[in-house]
Amino acid sequence: TCHFYTTESVEKFQKSAVNKKIFGVCGGLSEYFGIDASIIRLIWALFVILGGTGVLAYLIFALVMPKAD
Repeated sequence: TCHFYTTESVEKFQKSAVNKKIFGVCGGLSEYFGIDASIIRLIWALFVILGGTGVLAYLIFALVMPKAD
């Protein structure tokens, strides 16, 4: 049998409790996707600079994402 979903291998989509600068959104996304938080922060900064949508998206994520356990 092939199992595509296992609870051990799936990271929770939540704010980071340890890797955070403001609300832990970028840290949480980096933990979820398994990449460095600096890359997420750089991409987010580009969205803020290039169109301003990063600020609104960050605030939405900060409100919607659950806190780490």
